[in-house]
Order: sequence, then structure tokens, then C-alpha cells
Amino acid sequence: MSIIDRPASVLDDCPNLDVPQHPGRKLSEEEFIAWSGAFWAEWVDGEVIMMSVNRDHAMFQNFFSTILSVFVDKNDLGAVYSEPFQIRLGARRRRRMPDVFFVAKTRMDVVHEQEVEGAPDLVVEILSPESQSRDWREKFLEYELVGVREYWIVDPVSGLIEAYQWQDGKFAGLKEKDGKIASEVLRGFFVRADWFKQGQLPRIHEALRELGL
Repeated sequence: MSIIDRPASVLDDCPNLDVPQHPGRKLSEEEFIAWSGAFWAEWVDGEVIMMSVNRDHAMFQNFFSTILSVFVDKNDLGAVYSEPFQIRLGARRRRRMPDVFFVAKTRMDVVHEQEVEGAPDLVVEILSPESQSRDWREKFLEYELVGVREYWIVDPVSGLIEAYQWQDGKFAGLKEKDGKIASEVLRGFFVRADWFKQGQLPRIHEALRELGL
């Protein structure tokens, strides 16, 4: 996802779209909430970071949101959310907007009307050229510091997917085994590494069938 501007093609296709403009200055958290509404934006210590979307990002986000949601619902494990719903990391003065994230049933008290307060149990971020530094560095360190139990990073361009488990205050990589990357937070949930190396995503119903759903 990119900072500040949406792609010109989106604007050309939607001439009547009321596109939000960057406020041009730092905002307090209260000002950001009042300004942003349902806009795709994050708040980082006063700085406003606006997001845009592209086709590949949207496709991968939909894929993960769907298979995670079905898995979690079938097993009654909690809830799955996606942008523009935000997480609030109050001590670090952050309001982040993960692409897809999961909150366990035992922790639903952290889910409020406007945001999730604190660390989700699992976060998935889908890379785009503009977000690589933010997702690999800034968010990696933030999620590690606040104790996100698992962090999955997916690159639609290279087909690379990496997953990390929080252990003793640090992220440790979840290793691929038998062609699968399996979650420790959501036991029984996995993705196949080769799903993302074929130039296109698998059909959602085929992925769900492999997951036994």
C-alpha cells in the first residue's frame, strides 16, 4: 500500500469519488479519529499515513480474510477482522490497520466499537512496493514489542510468505514443513508455500478443502 495518494486509475474510473485529502499536518489521536472515519489511514505518533489499494493486494487480502474467517468460525475460535478496522497501541502512540488479523475468543474484551485495544493474536500483512519497509521493519518491531503472538508477511510479487511466532519477547520464524507453514496460534490452520508461487492464488474452495473445511 502506498503513502499519501491513490492511483490515478482509481480516480479516473470514479470521477465522483470524494477522495480524502491528507490533512497536511500532525494530528492528535482524537483529531485523527474525527478526521479519518472509514478512510484507509494509520496514525503514528501524530503523523498520518494514508493508504491506497491495488489489485494484487486486494486479491491476497480477500484470500487470507476468507480462509481465516471460515476456519475460525467453523472451530469457534474468536473473530477475524480486516482493514479499515484498526488496532490501537496506546503506549506506543499508534493506530495501525492490519490487512487481516485474528483475536481469540478468550480475549474478545479487547474488541471495541472503533478499534481493538492492544495486540491481536495473529496479524497478516500483505506487502506492496510502497509498504515493504513499513511491514518488514516498523510493524515487525512494533508487533514484536507489543506481543502479537504470530505475524505473517506475504509478498504477492515474489510469492514469498514468512511467519513468525512470539517467543520470550522476540519473533522466531515458523519453519516450513512438508511444504506447509502451520500456525501455532490456530492449530490446524496452514498454508502451502507453493500456493503463492504459481503466478496466481489457488481457488478459495480448494484451499478450504485442503484445510478440511
